[in-house]
Amino acid sequence: MVKILIPYALRAFVERKAEIEVNGSTAGEAISALAEAYPTIKTHLFADDGKLRGFINLFAGGTNVDKLQGLDTPIADGGELMIIPAIAGGRDAPELSNEEIARYSRHLLLPEIGVEGQKKLKAAKVLIIGTGGLGAPLALYLSAAGIGTIGLVDFDVVDASNLQRQIIHSTRDVDRPKVASARDRIRGINPLVNVIMHNTMLTSQNALDIISNYDIVADGTDNFQTRYLVNDACVFLGKPNVYGSVFQFEGQASVFGAKDGPCYRCLYPSPPPPGLVPSCAEGGVMGVLPGIIGTIQAAEVIKMIVGNAKPLVGRLLHFDAWRMSFRELKLDKEPNCPVCGANPSIRELIDYEQFCGLKKNKEEKPIETITAIDLKQRLDNGDRIQFIDIREPHERAIVKFPNALIMPLGQIERRMEELDPSATAVFLCKIGQRSILGIKALREAGYKGKMLNLQDGLNAWAREVDKTMPVY
Repeated sequence: MVKILIPYALRAFVERKAEIEVNGSTAGEAISALAEAYPTIKTHLFADDGKLRGFINLFAGGTNVDKLQGLDTPIADGGELMIIPAIAGGRDAPELSNEEIARYSRHLLLPEIGVEGQKKLKAAKVLIIGTGGLGAPLALYLSAAGIGTIGLVDFDVVDASNLQRQIIHSTRDVDRPKVASARDRIRGINPLVNVIMHNTMLTSQNALDIISNYDIVADGTDNFQTRYLVNDACVFLGKPNVYGSVFQFEGQASVFGAKDGPCYRCLYPSPPPPGLVPSCAEGGVMGVLPGIIGTIQAAEVIKMIVGNAKPLVGRLLHFDAWRMSFRELKLDKEPNCPVCGANPSIRELIDYEQFCGLKKNKEEKPIETITAIDLKQRLDNGDRIQFIDIREPHERAIVKFPNALIMPLGQIERRMEELDPSATAVFLCKIGQRSILGIKALREAGYKGKMLNLQDGLNAWAREVDKTMPVY
């Protein structure tokens, strides 16, 4: 028997199980047995040609099977197979003032840092992309450590739901630009730090200009299109990319783009299909998790600036907060990587929304939507509508929608016969994203009834129709 460790992003398709034992003597046999036992996960693991999808990595004994014998890699009886999906300087070091010596004395007492290391930190310029869950601890600890210049990239404003984990912001900052809120907190911690605000979305048009002014990039993004953009821009500019990501209870950290080390595309050559890996807004995240991963990123930034340390180059650190376990996985530079390989095929920044499948395919039938206001009108008119709530039980405990058929996303295809094709089906989730996957799954399974997606989900219904319902 082989134990397969299932990441949180895929547990909805295996009855929320974290570990599953299957029969198999190789990685390929084990993963195929998993797909046979849980058919709903198969399309998320394998492409139409039967090959493992590019955003899925399998690790045996802490090593990517691609670097061993691929799917033919032997797995001993009782062994484990882990699925990992796509969840500086150069200038003269300035002298330290007496005020700085007093402030950073605990660093100066460390021989590995000392006065010279602290001077390097003072001279360094670090760009933090995103001032949310990961960017918050990054900015707090890097400013406290004495990084001379910190750049902040974010175009969002503070929302009350951010405060559960984005500890750089406070209740009084709600509705303020995040970069302004973060700047004020940084100045409160360390007024000696020069803070540069980039209150804008990072795009293919501005990324190179912004990143080129910094020594190191710390990636605190929360979406795949920006993550690939940051990776590619860092490779093109020769800037280290200190990577972190979180989802529910799991986190990852590594350092990409370093000389002779892999980049993000070496690990994940292609992104997952839109909607497969929910955002934190949809799937949730344990509040302390981004704090843990963000401080690991901050430690990597400090180590790379000071030097003579062992950064996470060629290593992926995987953390499970619920089990309180760390695993280190070996990463290799991919010779055929389209960005950092020997013969790169991508030599300039591309359209990352198109690359991540976020632009509408003209040949694909669009998903019909209905607004909360229009849905209320149809109900008042007496239209025959069946509601399909695709959320998991723990999420329905937050707020229930009356008279809805409860059909979690992983059950939709096998329970298709419970739907009434003569009635219009309206699909419900939190913000109207996961429900699109349910409609697509039923469409591919041959369901002929009319299906509508509630635009912006139950949160829109709570805001616009039934204000007694909570927004979450």
